Amino acid sequence: MAEFLYRLGRWCARRAWTVLASWIVILGLSVTGYLAAGGTLSSQVTIPGTETAKVTDKLADRLPSVAGGNGTLVFHTSDGSAFTAAQRTAIAALLTTTGELDGVAATRDPFATQQQVDEQTAQVAEGRRQVEAGLEQLDAGQRQLNGARALGVQGLEEQQATLNEQRAELEPQRRQLERSQQVLTMSSKIRTVSEDGTAAVAPVVFTEAQMDVTPETKEGVVDHVRAGLPTGVEVEFSNEITQSVPEILGVGEIAGLVVAAITLLVMLGTAIAAALPIISALAGVGIGVTASLSLSGVVDMLSITPVLGVMLGLAVGIDYCLFILNRHRRQLLEGAGFHESIGLANGTSGNAVVFAGATVLVALLALNVTGVPFLGLMGTVGAICVAVAVLIAITLTPALLALIGPRVLNRRARKPSAAPTEPIGTGRAVLTVIAGLAVLVVVALPALSMRLGLPDGSSEAQDSTQYRAYQLIQEKFGAGVNGPLLVTAELPAPAVGDDLLAAQAEIGTVLLAQQNVTAVAPVGQSGDNTLLAFQVIPDDGPSSSSTEQLVRDLRSISPLPGDVALGVAGSASGNIDISAKLADALPGYLSVVVGLSMVIMVFVFRSILVPVTATLGFILSLFATFGGLTAIFQWGWLGEIFGVHDPNPVLSFLPTILIGILFGLAMDYQLFLVSGMREAYAHGAPARVAVRQGVHAGRTVVIAAAIIMISVFGGFIFSNSAIITSLGFGLSFGVLVDAFLVRMLLIPAVMHLLGDSAWWIPKWLDRVLPDVDVEGAALERRHSAATEGVEQAQQQVDGAPAQLAAGEDRRGA
Repeated sequence: MAEFLYRLGRWCARRAWTVLASWIVILGLSVTGYLAAGGTLSSQVTIPGTETAKVTDKLADRLPSVAGGNGTLVFHTSDGSAFTAAQRTAIAALLTTTGELDGVAATRDPFATQQQVDEQTAQVAEGRRQVEAGLEQLDAGQRQLNGARALGVQGLEEQQATLNEQRAELEPQRRQLERSQQVLTMSSKIRTVSEDGTAAVAPVVFTEAQMDVTPETKEGVVDHVRAGLPTGVEVEFSNEITQSVPEILGVGEIAGLVVAAITLLVMLGTAIAAALPIISALAGVGIGVTASLSLSGVVDMLSITPVLGVMLGLAVGIDYCLFILNRHRRQLLEGAGFHESIGLANGTSGNAVVFAGATVLVALLALNVTGVPFLGLMGTVGAICVAVAVLIAITLTPALLALIGPRVLNRRARKPSAAPTEPIGTGRAVLTVIAGLAVLVVVALPALSMRLGLPDGSSEAQDSTQYRAYQLIQEKFGAGVNGPLLVTAELPAPAVGDDLLAAQAEIGTVLLAQQNVTAVAPVGQSGDNTLLAFQVIPDDGPSSSSTEQLVRDLRSISPLPGDVALGVAGSASGNIDISAKLADALPGYLSVVVGLSMVIMVFVFRSILVPVTATLGFILSLFATFGGLTAIFQWGWLGEIFGVHDPNPVLSFLPTILIGILFGLAMDYQLFLVSGMREAYAHGAPARVAVRQGVHAGRTVVIAAAIIMISVFGGFIFSNSAIITSLGFGLSFGVLVDAFLVRMLLIPAVMHLLGDSAWWIPKWLDRVLPDVDVEGAALERRHSAATEGVEQAQQQVDGAPAQLAAGEDRRGA
């Protein structure tokens, strides 16, 4: 591989303009593919086959009126006063025209709905009063009749028959009214207009399922409603309507690139050299992300997926180019020829880049074994971006280096200092291990209480309309209205008329009796009257632990007496199902990633203990990352700094994503540091001296690479999306902990304590393992020998005239 990359690097350097033009053409083709075949991205996290998905599919098939995508409009007065009659009329007219928009199935006037409920409640109460009064009259007549019968009066049979007939007519009415009253009482706390008359909620039902509602449809609703608002009325939109494709490059992301550029400038000392890794990374991101987005027309792609590709593409693209660039600069300072140096840099550091990229690819592609489609697709897109970054690093970088020429060095550049020849003290190594482990354990402690979930409106930016909608609903209507559950009841036989009302009352009573339930309302039944649907309002919001427990309780009581099977859907239900699915898939995924990467590291380092210590170090840094996520996003620590105003559970799929990405990146730094130790040890340095020499050789570039990754990932912390914010923090904090605490301090200290045993490998395994020569040491030796041979031959040629002249002088004498 090293020899191939050496030849490839020299070829690209000699044909620099051809290589550059080829990548420009590839970029053009990928952008064209995206424009031609790109589809709609989804903001909804779903997993097919879960209990929630099954209930949703059943509703779509048998009760489509409640299965379509939906969102909520929250109208409120600007001055906090009650709505006027004119404002109510204008809002009703606006909702009527909104329901006629393309993609909108229906809307509902909240004022008319609340009035109907109030009138119905009053009518039922009045009906019950009249029936009770009639029954009281019948009771009085019965008492009179009984008294007359006691006095021996005859001929009362006809009067008794009349009383019985009237009672037979009133009793069914009473039972029906009691059931109606029961149903109304169960749903009495569900309001569409707040009690103070200052806010109203109006549902918008779309024609398509939530995942299939296009951004154009949502934007059409937002624009139409905002344009038609009456004077003195404002509107806020729920997450389901305003959530769209997140911004890929905002102020924070650009700031991260600026920090990366400054880091490169400080390290390399010349602007043109510092620009090269950023240009390469941007080109790779453009190709990888647009090529991936061209698949969105045929597969369901989560909106965060391309953002992950941008994160990884920028970070590894800059780092991989930097590794090759730094090697080239070092060789030039040591006197290597220009094109020869490019080839050697590509064959040595480029070889390490290929193996480093392979570990990241393994970790990302292994996300497909989780059985979670959106995670597998995220891993595939990330892998595409990383693969493009590797290809650009080993082809475009040599070409750009050839075009830049000597300007890759500045005048102040000088040869690196000599490698140390003494090891660090053993006592210092022991203290480093103890202190490092203590810090990692303390930081990881909050992970013991980590809860998983999906973000709701409270996680959004405080100045966003979805956050204001969430807060208004919570304040005016109750926290549970932000995350209602949809419960289905499958009846063994159809229920019609009084039986239907009786079934709704009976099942609703059971649902209302569960802990943490505020209200229950029937919302529809299937055409064959065998499937009933209920809206259940929890006491708390969708991400609360009590709502999650309510979902479990509702599922545990199924089936009800009479063989009535319950099903639960809704955001909290989906959270539980997604978290459970990911938890089940995590052990298998982790074993695949760690197993394959361990094999790769055994090949690379020809050691058993080095891969083991590398993996254990990763596990420590991973749990420390989980601890940091829990403390900040779930507990709210340092919330003002990171924009966490309403703490919530940690994003449910974030741990799985972090395992895949951070493992690959951790092994990158392991590779670039420990391979230097391996090279020094192979060249005869004592094991403990080799550790120090390896750190000395790789620390500058690894520190710079880590700072760049932290900056790029950290820029996404300030995104307007709660999902991207937590992902950006997790990756940047994970790299910070792993690169600086684990790879730069803990691993060298452990390697020092292990000494020669760190490089132990069974002889039989050493014989069967191929020599991958990840650092290209053999390539360097071959080309160094060849260069020395050429230099000796040239010296002989240069010295030939002098030797001939000396011979002539001797003969003349």
